[in-house]
This record gives sequence, C-alpha cells and structure tokens, in this order.
Amino acid sequence: MAESQAAVHAAEVPPHTPKKSNVVDNYKTQSGFEGMDEKLGKSLNVMLKTLSNTAGYAHEVNDALVKMHLNAMQFAKDQGKIKEWVEHDVKTMKPINERMANIIRKTGQKEIAMVGLFDRTACFYQLALDNTREEGICRWKEPFNYVLTQAKRIGQFDLTPEEIHDKFFRPRFLGYAKDMGVEMEISDIDEDGWITCKLVDND
Repeated sequence: MAESQAAVHAAEVPPHTPKKSNVVDNYKTQSGFEGMDEKLGKSLNVMLKTLSNTAGYAHEVNDALVKMHLNAMQFAKDQGKIKEWVEHDVKTMKPINERMANIIRKTGQKEIAMVGLFDRTACFYQLALDNTREEGICRWKEPFNYVLTQAKRIGQFDLTPEEIHDKFFRPRFLGYAKDMGVEMEISDIDEDGWITCKLVDND
C-alpha cells in the first residue's frame, strides 16, 4: 500500500522540476506589497471613502490630520498658550530627535536630519501631500488653507496659513533641528503656497 502511494506521488511530481533561483526572482515584477492584500484593501477603501466624501466640500486624503492639527492649534490660540503648545510638542519629540542627533554625531551625516523630518516621517508626508525632496532641501505646499477656507465660512477657525506657519510650524521644526544638533532655514510661504526648508551646512 505504501509503495503504491509513493508511486502515485512520484507520478504527480515532474521528475526534473527546476528550482527557482535568485536570478529568476530578480526578473519578476514585484510590488513589495506581496502578502499584504488585506491591509492594502483597507487602506484603499479608506482613501476612496474619503475622496468620495463631498458633504460640505470635497475632502482630501489628509483631511482628518489637517482638522486635528487645526483643532489643537485653535485651542492653544484661544487659551493664549501658543508658546506652551509649541514647547510641549518639541519636548514630546525630544527623545526621537536626540536619537537622530546621536546618529548624526556618529556618522557626520547631517542629511540624516532631513531624512528623519521628511522622508521617514508619515506625519509629514501624510499631511503635506504635495512635496519634493533633494539633498539638503525639502519643499512642500502649505496644507491647511484648503480646509481653513471651507471651515471659516461656518466659524470653526480664525487661524490663517501664515499664522500657523509663523507661530506653530516654524518654531516646532527649528526646535526639532536644535535637538538634532543641526541648523535649518525655513522660508515664508511663497505666493504659490509653497514652503522651503534648507539644511544649513556649518562645516
């Protein structure tokens, strides 16, 4: 009985099945998301639901993040605690930024600060949907004005993009840079709504 089962099994398996090699695998088109079907499905579903939400105004995919920022900043402004809000934010990020500072000291690569702030930080690229990067420089379109324009009509916020940039955003990021041991220059918002951050090389 065992011998007959072995014979059947041998007949089902091709005698010279080639093993997959790394060379063959390298030529395959891979997305990098293999095995993540459920996660991708959920993410796509959230994105499509958000983009199809046109109640009041057409929502962008960063809508919830923008509103949470605006809500917190409006509270700090109303309470007269903008400075304290910024100090708390910088303090909260200090452990992470000091870890980056240690890596920068060990490697001598100040560009790591830019990578940490912009490239590897979902809080940045999920908020600032339009952005560009090159070594030592990051540019992005100011992300708050679109929602502010809609919300001001019903009296939700009295903030302006310039106020957010000058009082909330710039001091936070300059605080992050200081904790990482680097110096950065952050521009005003230009006439097209874009902001530029440059890494200052003091070497």
